[in-house]
Amino acid sequence: MASTNEAAAHAPTASEYIVHHLGHLTNHHQEKIVDFSIINMDTVFWSIFVGILGCFLMWRAARHATAGVPGRFQAFVEMLVELVEDQSKSIVHGKRDFIAPLALTVFVWVALMNSLDFLPVDLFSSIFRLFGIDIHHRVVPTADLNGALGMSIGVLALVLYYNVKIKGLGGWVHELFAAPFGIWLAPFNLLLNFIEYIARTVSLGMRLWGNMYAGELVFLLIALLGSTATVFGFFGHVVAGSIWAIFHILIVFLQAFIFMMLTLIYIGQAHEAH
Repeated sequence: MASTNEAAAHAPTASEYIVHHLGHLTNHHQEKIVDFSIINMDTVFWSIFVGILGCFLMWRAARHATAGVPGRFQAFVEMLVELVEDQSKSIVHGKRDFIAPLALTVFVWVALMNSLDFLPVDLFSSIFRLFGIDIHHRVVPTADLNGALGMSIGVLALVLYYNVKIKGLGGWVHELFAAPFGIWLAPFNLLLNFIEYIARTVSLGMRLWGNMYAGELVFLLIALLGSTATVFGFFGHVVAGSIWAIFHILIVFLQAFIFMMLTLIYIGQAHEAH
């Protein structure tokens, strides 16, 4: 009984539990609000891991594709490819040899990263504690603002690349100064276009991060509900966890679809001259 009371006394509070699970495995302790020397190694690892996994799944689907009646996995991939192809065709007018595969890669990568949120919130913490290791570890890269903004900055780089490729460097620079109000308002046009690029990039990353971060936080709150030693807490944990998991499936794939669609829209705008 004494050991039980002692364990309860040292148990983390609700706020400590949430803060611990929202911490990252970093290369060193963060002491400033903005510190670009810090690397969230869990975000980097899981981003690369699911990226390789996504490439493997697509490679396997292509390698085992048959002309006859497709299996379930092949049929699912064919439906996904057709969906992405139709969306890219309706949005991007021009050569799309690279754009449709790019959109497919974005969707699969973001969907797999988001799907990591289905893993139990205490899974890796429990595994590490078996070996006597007590460290922070977050498994969902898109619930990390650095990961989500990193994806959106990558989209920005692609948009700038296609602007220069389609319009030429001179044509794109001229557009920055002349669109949308004419060359006589060049300083205002440049400022407006600069704000537009920054706002699109920030909103693209923040939208993905906000939805996934909120979903992760709700899972933590449901886990805390199950820790209460009451019948209501147990059944509330099971019922609320099940309902939220089902609803979160829609959020996971919807956010991946939205991210892919906005990527296509921004690249499509790069193909249009003002």
